[in-house]
Amino acid sequence: MRIPPVIEHGYMRLMDAVFARWPQPTPTAEALGRARIISHRGEYDNVTVKENTLAAFKRAQTKGVWGIELDVRWSSDLVPVVVHDADLRRLYGIQAQVARFTRQQLRQRVPDIPSLAEVVELLGRRQHLMIEIKETVWPDAPRQSRILKEILSGLSPVEHYHFMALHPLILTPLDGFPLESYLAIAYHWPDRLSRWVRQRPWGGLCAHYAMMRNALIEKHKHRGQKVGTAYPASRKCLFRELNRGVDWIFSNHAGKLQGILAGQRSLLQGAERKMP
Repeated sequence: MRIPPVIEHGYMRLMDAVFARWPQPTPTAEALGRARIISHRGEYDNVTVKENTLAAFKRAQTKGVWGIELDVRWSSDLVPVVVHDADLRRLYGIQAQVARFTRQQLRQRVPDIPSLAEVVELLGRRQHLMIEIKETVWPDAPRQSRILKEILSGLSPVEHYHFMALHPLILTPLDGFPLESYLAIAYHWPDRLSRWVRQRPWGGLCAHYAMMRNALIEKHKHRGQKVGTAYPASRKCLFRELNRGVDWIFSNHAGKLQGILAGQRSLLQGAERKMP
C-alpha cells in the first residue's frame, strides 16, 4: 500500500532533520574516493526545470554528479519515454495517461519529455544511468526487450547502467540482460525484499537510508551485491552513508552533496601535501 504523499514527505523531512544533526566522523580518503552520488530525476525545481528532462540531467552532469536516476514508461507505440507519473497532470496539467499517446503525439503535447534513446545519446558513458522501469503490463515483452537492448547497445550493463524497479515482477519479463544489472527498490521496510534479492543473482537493493540497517548492508556485501540508499540531504547524512560503506547514494540534492564531497576531497589532498 502506498503511503499518502503528505505523510511520506513529512517523514522524510523529519529524518533529514534528525540525521543532519547527528555527529559523524569524517570519512576516510578511501571512502570519499569510492563515493558514487546519483541525482534522483536530475537536478530540477519543477518550476524552471522539470524533473526527468534533458535540462535536469544536463544540470546534474554540469555539477559533476556521478550518475542519474530516471523513470521509464512506454508510449502506445512502445517507445520508452522518460517520465515518472502514469499521467501528465502533476507536472504538465494534462488529464491524460502517458500510455494513451504515441511518441510523436507525446512530443507534440509535452516537448520536455525525452525518450530513453535521447537520454542515452546525451549521457551514455558520461554518467551512470539508473533506469527505473515503472509498473507496466508489458503488452509485448519480447519486442520491448529488443527495443531496450537496441537503445542500450552501445553501453555495458552494470558498468554503464542498471535497471531498477519497486517490485521484482516488473523486471522479470525483460530478456537479454544480466540479472546482475537488476536492482530492487524497497518502498517500505526492506527485510523481506532483501531476503528475496539475496537468494538470487541480482545486483543489489536500494532503500531509504533510515530503513537500510547496517546488518542488511553486511548481508548484501557478503553476497557480493551492491547497496544504495536514498535520500541524504545534508553533510552529516552523506558522511554517515559513506562510513557505512554504501555503494550508491541517491539524492534530491545531488549537486549539493557532490560539492560537499569535492570540498572534503580537496581538504584531504591539501592536508596530505602539507605532511612531511
